[in-house]
Amino acid sequence: MSVDVLAALPRLAQRLGGEGAVLAAAERLSGGASMETWAFAVEAPGAARRDLILRRRSAPFDPDASRSISLSGEASLITAVRATGAPAPPLVHLCDEQDGLGECHVTQRIAGETLGRRIVSDPRFDAVRPQLARQCGEILAQIHATPPPAQAGLKTADFLGELARYEEVYRASGAERPILELAFHHLKIHAPEPAPLVLLHGDFRNGNLMISPTTGVAAVLDWELSHIGDPAEDLGWICVNSWRFGRPDRPVGGFGDYSDLLEGYEAAGGAPVSLKRLRTWQALGSLKWGVMCLMMYQSWAGGLEASVERPMIGRRVSETEIDLANLMEAGL
Repeated sequence: MSVDVLAALPRLAQRLGGEGAVLAAAERLSGGASMETWAFAVEAPGAARRDLILRRRSAPFDPDASRSISLSGEASLITAVRATGAPAPPLVHLCDEQDGLGECHVTQRIAGETLGRRIVSDPRFDAVRPQLARQCGEILAQIHATPPPAQAGLKTADFLGELARYEEVYRASGAERPILELAFHHLKIHAPEPAPLVLLHGDFRNGNLMISPTTGVAAVLDWELSHIGDPAEDLGWICVNSWRFGRPDRPVGGFGDYSDLLEGYEAAGGAPVSLKRLRTWQALGSLKWGVMCLMMYQSWAGGLEASVERPMIGRRVSETEIDLANLMEAGL
């Protein structure tokens, strides 16, 4: 059943702000096939204005078919990681039937920038850019030290399992890409030994970080792909070339170096991770993103998606092939 979010938000504003509270502003920020993000503000007599974010699932959640977690699970995860010091946006409210909005939660809105290209090039971030990679390492150590909340319903993933899952998708697509073929073969041979499993963010990259021009990383966003796995998976994912936004010389998010990331991780209590292990997971990340790009193109070519965004992302598979060729040539 469809929900008129704009019609429901005034009632939610009153519930959050108390008697006399009103909805001061509301704007849909983004939305995909199953998830919506809304920014809204609540004003109440005698209280400061509250700027908030609503994340809402607009399609039914199937935990068996989805790689993401429920929004109630995400809410419990945000609360848990904040307890260990990680900068997740504070949870304000977990919506229920009384709100009439379906599955959603409300967090505080954090000021800053999420657009990766601006973060790596805008002069406003010149002062904080040199410290971002180390901050990312420190934050990942805090996330990885968090006891996973049972109510989050987190799945477990390992290197060979992820490699097999994406190879199955690739084979079913019928695509024939020599670099991707070589990468599947190479990574089977060079798979790292298993490591102690920890809580992972699952999509820790430039684009899911709220960056302040004065303090650096202000918040980590989008926890829906969190799971249990190898800590090098998170460390490698932020180094995938596609998240560098035109700065291949800065392997960590387009703004920093491997050494700063790993030093920050260890200094904050993370177990030592070798550069080779990180780069092996980086290669798997590039391979996974390459397969995802292929699937986005095929969904458009097959008529399942009309949006021009799909083929535009699909053509980025070449970026992942360049990254994979460079990593394999360097011996990872």
